[in-house]
Amino acid sequence: MLKDIPRIAVENIAVAIVPKEIYGEDGESIWEVYILNLKNELIENVLVSSKGYGTFKGETVKTSTLRHFLGDIEAYSCMLVEPIQSDVFGLNNEYWVSFYVNNEVFDKKYIFLPESIKEEYFTTIPLIEKRGVMIR
Repeated sequence: MLKDIPRIAVENIAVAIVPKEIYGEDGESIWEVYILNLKNELIENVLVSSKGYGTFKGETVKTSTLRHFLGDIEAYSCMLVEPIQSDVFGLNNEYWVSFYVNNEVFDKKYIFLPESIKEEYFTTIPLIEKRGVMIR
């Protein structure tokens, strides 16, 4: 039965993590997670599930799973998903994005691997025009 369900590739949707210009009370950078719709059409009923997992100092660590209903995202636009603390950059940071286009459901998992959110991997993020890390 599952083999009969067509798997439609998700294209032109990206998740980006960018540092915010403001710094926290302890001098730590504040970061934000965005979803980018690089399609020339509206995506509807966007739902993003986020969680972190991995090992830290030899211990298995798992963060809470957060779910964000973002509604619709216009063509060539982006939307803030959530702030993220740099403390979790040593974990896998997973964003599972689901949405509709023309009444067809799409979903894709985006995983930022441990220590991949570093300036050496920065690129200019389209639509936001800031530097950060992006997965397409």
